[in-house]
Parts: sequence; C-alpha cells; structure tokens
Amino acid sequence: MADLTKLRQHREALQDARFSGVRSVRDSNGEEITYRSQGEIERAIAAIDSEIAALGNRRASLIRFQTSKGL
Repeated sequence: MADLTKLRQHREALQDARFSGVRSVRDSNGEEITYRSQGEIERAIAAIDSEIAALGNRRASLIRFQTSKGL
C-alpha cells in the first residue's frame, strides 16, 4: 500500500492534468501514464481518494498507558 504523501502527490498531478486538459502524467518514480479520456483521470482520482480515506481511517494497534500514584 502506498504512503499518504505519495498518494497526495499523485492526486495533485492528476488534478493538474485534469484541469489543464493534458492526458499524460509522470509520477514520482518517473513513470509516464497516458489516459484515454478525462473520465479515466476522474476515475483514477476517485480511486486515489478512496485509498487516502482508507489510510485516514486506520486505528492505533497499540495503546500504552503511563500511570503514577502521584507521589
């Protein structure tokens, strides 16, 4: 699973491509992706949004309590 920073960077690149009318996007690894339509870009953005939401809904797997008697 990708980390949140990379997902946000890729989403931003897709948004820039969507608003500029460009159909090709180069990701942070240097890989170029060419979409056939604006609809494909919008679906890719929606998929990234769901990944970001899933990362944001993670719960802590370990909770540590530190207590004292106040002395």
